[in-house]
Amino acid sequence: MLLVIVFLLMALFGPMIAPHRFDEQIPGAARLAPSAEYPFGADNLGRDIFSRILWGARDIIGLPGIATLISVFLGMALGLFIGYRGGIIDEIIARILDSLLSIPALVLALVMLGTIGPSNVGIVIVIVLLYTPIVTRVIRSATLNVRSSGFIEAARLRGESTSYILFNEILPSVLPALVVEAALRFSYAIFLTASLGFLGLGVQPPSPDWGRMVNEARNWYVLTPWALWFPAGAIALLVIGVNLLSDGLRRVLRYEGERE
Repeated sequence: MLLVIVFLLMALFGPMIAPHRFDEQIPGAARLAPSAEYPFGADNLGRDIFSRILWGARDIIGLPGIATLISVFLGMALGLFIGYRGGIIDEIIARILDSLLSIPALVLALVMLGTIGPSNVGIVIVIVLLYTPIVTRVIRSATLNVRSSGFIEAARLRGESTSYILFNEILPSVLPALVVEAALRFSYAIFLTASLGFLGLGVQPPSPDWGRMVNEARNWYVLTPWALWFPAGAIALLVIGVNLLSDGLRRVLRYEGERE
């Protein structure tokens, strides 16, 4: 949780506290090793790596965050509806989702971005299209588990509307699964965004994309290994932090469910 908070603060306030602009080429600073003045060193162009990581935190967290929220909302709505209604519509949509999920995520992302072109909006669209089916399947499964419960039957007998049953009866029951899945999708979205940046299809220059920073640093690894270590380490720590948060949420929500 602490790791996630640190990175969120970086995303919010990073540009304000960064000692330099992300694109500033400091005279005489090319390939400088980490020091008190440059905590993460400088790259081959003399750009302060610490500043670039601070500036880049907003994109690596913001874009996956927005895309995850959209995916969770769409997946929740669709999963609740088809899970509750069942029948032929449920079967057709379930088969379509299974077909989409059989395609490797990165391959599908490359095809999509190759079609629509790399951009911030394109990244969000790709993540939404990739992860909405997964969230839908999770919520559909959770809805199927509770739709025949006694309290659902009681709501039907009272004459409650479908929307009331979905959002007032079923949604609270599947909310723990939704929260955990949202945290998990967020971590995957971060890693996917970094991977696309590494391949040159992520956040475009001059914005300091962490994945692209890792790719650029490969060519100078022997001379400036720190230029690769720090952005790669930042990606790893962020993903680990979100995964730990997801695991913690799963434990807490499971404990609360057992108490109830």
